[in-house]
Amino acid sequence: MSGPPDAAAGEPEQWLATAHALADLARAVSLRWFRTPLDIHVKADHSPVTQADREVEALMREQIGLRHPTHGIVGEEHGDTRADAPLVWYLDPIDGTKSFVCGLPLWGTLIALVQDGVPVLGLIDAPVLGERWSALRDGPAWFGATGHTPQACTASACRELADARLCMPVPDNLGPAGRAAVEHLAEKVAVVRCGGDCYGYALVASGHLDIVVESGLDAHDFLPMVPIIEAAGGVITDWQGRPLGPQRAGDVVAAATHALHRQAIQRLAPRSR
Repeated sequence: MSGPPDAAAGEPEQWLATAHALADLARAVSLRWFRTPLDIHVKADHSPVTQADREVEALMREQIGLRHPTHGIVGEEHGDTRADAPLVWYLDPIDGTKSFVCGLPLWGTLIALVQDGVPVLGLIDAPVLGERWSALRDGPAWFGATGHTPQACTASACRELADARLCMPVPDNLGPAGRAAVEHLAEKVAVVRCGGDCYGYALVASGHLDIVVESGLDAHDFLPMVPIIEAAGGVITDWQGRPLGPQRAGDVVAAATHALHRQAIQRLAPRSR
């Protein structure tokens, strides 16, 4: 799958070309493992990992090393390499491994590039669905599907919680305080869906969902979302409304508009941790 049409040859576009190449590679490899017998191991944080996660990340790291040898890399499965470099790639080879091992299609590959602590590139790829979202900082955000030319995408114009479509974590994935905060938000919206991993953020960027809220994420889980949501016209911060960066805690809320984001923060704040 190619990137946005008519891209110039400047450095950011070269980074974006790398991200698309990494996603193409990850898609091909992960789909070979999908719905096949897997060795599933449980990590210290009780999340599953498979040989597919490890292989995909290792191959992406190899390509980054060949294309951008001075860049750093932070990955979910293989740790940090030059994490203090001015430019650092953040990789989540299979975001939604629980979905992956259960044969569900809503898992994805996440790629971010962070420059001096600021996310400047984000990519979400949904291999089974053949869909991809990408953006450089300051936009636009692009949506592409297999067989179709990528098109710019935008978040919805929703401004009121009463009209909003919310994607929230499965309650069992939240601690007591987080569950209370998210349920406090969910009481006020029009539609609630649980789960979906990275796909929920992609749907906010395309205007099909209005809010996503999650808790306890790592940097590689949320940094790829930042340029995409913002380029699509939305807002993404932590639960206190602070910008997201490599050192920020992983309680994340993304909303289609500033007005909707402010209301979501107000509902989360009394019970936020």
